[in-house]
Amino acid sequence: MAGIIDRLKYQFDSAPTLKRLIYINVGVFIAVHMVSVILMLFNIDTMQWLSYIEVPSALHILPYRVWTIFTYMFVHYDLWHILFNMMWLYWFGSIFTQYFSQKHLGVLYVLGGLAGATLYLFSYNVFPYFAGKESMMCGASASIMAIVFATTLRAPNYKINLMFIGSVSLKYIALVTILIDFMSMTSSNAGGHFAHIGGALMGVIFALYWNKGKDILHPINRMMDKFIAMCHRPHIKIRRPHVKKPSTHSYDNKKTPHTHSRPETDSEYLSRKKREAEEIDKILDKVKKSGYTALTTEEKQRLFDAKKN
Repeated sequence: MAGIIDRLKYQFDSAPTLKRLIYINVGVFIAVHMVSVILMLFNIDTMQWLSYIEVPSALHILPYRVWTIFTYMFVHYDLWHILFNMMWLYWFGSIFTQYFSQKHLGVLYVLGGLAGATLYLFSYNVFPYFAGKESMMCGASASIMAIVFATTLRAPNYKINLMFIGSVSLKYIALVTILIDFMSMTSSNAGGHFAHIGGALMGVIFALYWNKGKDILHPINRMMDKFIAMCHRPHIKIRRPHVKKPSTHSYDNKKTPHTHSRPETDSEYLSRKKREAEEIDKILDKVKKSGYTALTTEEKQRLFDAKKN
């Protein structure tokens, strides 16, 4: 058993962010339903404990369950719910990482979920249509919508093949999706559709700033890097070996120059990332026109490095 756990832990640690998000969603889905089955065997209402991981629409409940604005985006009701969401996450996440980094994917997933929860709470507590109604919401849809719309604004003409339809540009898929959400604002899943729109808005904001050369997720990524580095910093005391002082009669005229490299500024970072993205765009265009075999060895290496990062 320990070997299986170690193997799963290794696969999770070595996986890119896209796969980690899918692993987390699937793991939470299995855990939630295992607990639900056990509770049902003892005739315990499963909906009561699920309310502690789903985000409530009632503002008077939220302060006592504030963590639900994070947990809800990893919880799914049934198999079809998680299957459909994970397929969208994998498809659009794979395209997203061709233009942005894996770190951007993880942060945008969370921010899209938070934006979806915010618009969901706003709609239920402002619009008269929802007066006297209370709801609970869960699912990764808002987070995925942020990824879908960020990808669409970055590459609106990127084409994917849909069954029974054929090749379709991302801009048309995004347009149909958002129209369905607008038309479903008063449906039985009204809160979910408002959350979709909130997530989509977050993706649009990120992509619009990116196209202007501004990475609004960069400060969050830097803070996360510092936090992770601090958590993984080994606390090991190093004994310094005793070194004899050189004799006063010996001289060493060789001096090693000390180079001090300054940290990269935000403007330099954004310029570099934009330049790298443009280079990758040119290589991808070449692949679309002439195929992968037409790339030079250097271009193949650049594409490999970008995908790895």
